[in-house]
Amino acid sequence: MTITPTTYDVVLLIEQPLSAQDAKQVRSLHEEVADPVRYHLLLPVEDAAARVESAMGSIAASEVLASPALVMDSENIQEVQRELLDQARTDCDGCVAKLKNQGADVNGEVVSAEPVEALAAKVKEVQAAEAIILTRMHVIAEFFHVDWTSRARRKIGVPILHLLEH
Repeated sequence: MTITPTTYDVVLLIEQPLSAQDAKQVRSLHEEVADPVRYHLLLPVEDAAARVESAMGSIAASEVLASPALVMDSENIQEVQRELLDQARTDCDGCVAKLKNQGADVNGEVVSAEPVEALAAKVKEVQAAEAIILTRMHVIAEFFHVDWTSRARRKIGVPILHLLEH
């Protein structure tokens, strides 16, 4: 009878592409784990409509005399969304490559669902042993506990490590 080793599954939610240092740091966290470690990387894709809306708000806020509103039709917004999705896929592939260069068994996917929901679903799907959330510093969100890590701690039942990107 052959015994198949158990995998130690880790779901990694990232806010932006990993640096080589980030990949090294993530791998170093599991050097002592006896079972084979498998990473499931999630990279949320930005919402084009929200990005355009935010940009319009920034433009309007910076103008003393309001200029005519820029209008993007749904076709243009869909084109921006395609570009964002293509960029997210490229970024995800680069992150997977950086982790593989560190010796990781890793798969990656771009997610369009709300990030914490996507994290919770993946943790459940792969029966993850832990989750890692890698973000930039968000002082206001963290202060009010509405950041990804605080929300995930309330939602999923595995240990969560929050790392800040380099």
